[in-house]
Amino acid sequence: MSNLVAGIRIPDSTLAKSAAELLREHGTDLLWNHSHRVYLFGALMGTRNNVKYDLELLYISALFHDLGLTKHYSSPDKRFEVDGANAARDFLRSHGVPEESARLVWDAIALHTTIGVAQYKEPEVALIYSGVGYDVMGENFDVLTEEVRNQVTLAYPRDGFKNKILPAFLEGFAHKPETTFGNIKADVCARLLPGFKRTDFCDCVLHSPWHE
Repeated sequence: MSNLVAGIRIPDSTLAKSAAELLREHGTDLLWNHSHRVYLFGALMGTRNNVKYDLELLYISALFHDLGLTKHYSSPDKRFEVDGANAARDFLRSHGVPEESARLVWDAIALHTTIGVAQYKEPEVALIYSGVGYDVMGENFDVLTEEVRNQVTLAYPRDGFKNKILPAFLEGFAHKPETTFGNIKADVCARLLPGFKRTDFCDCVLHSPWHE
């Protein structure tokens, strides 16, 4: 496969290849293709809007953004976004990447489902959020041409993604549905997890140990 897709380069440094190997080892074809589309759509949005960003950090953020859903990286009690962010930070630190870069990647992954916040952060954080939104929900769908979309999906096929991704999400956090409180992933549990009952923020306030 060419290292250039829709005019965007797929990083091929030692660091990038090592990150890709982890996704190949612990992820699935669904996550492999989705993560690369997230990177490409995010990068395309950045190019379109003349945003300056670090291509390699954006790529690594995309590769790790859903790794918290996998058994290898999933914790018993943290949000899957945090699991993926922690894994990426440990990976970058182990390769001697500066702490500021590791923090930026951590934020990009940890906040990629946080609507109303991530888009106002640093370019790499905002572009991962944008790429996820484009690939999963079709946000700002017509901003990219059909030709560009086809180039991306030819390289990294969707292959029924629309109907596969929600069960894949649930599989990643069905053992800890409480971690979806206050997050859009609670919608996945409500739709697909039998017996799931949302934690209600108002109940948390009204039933707190405070007397008044």
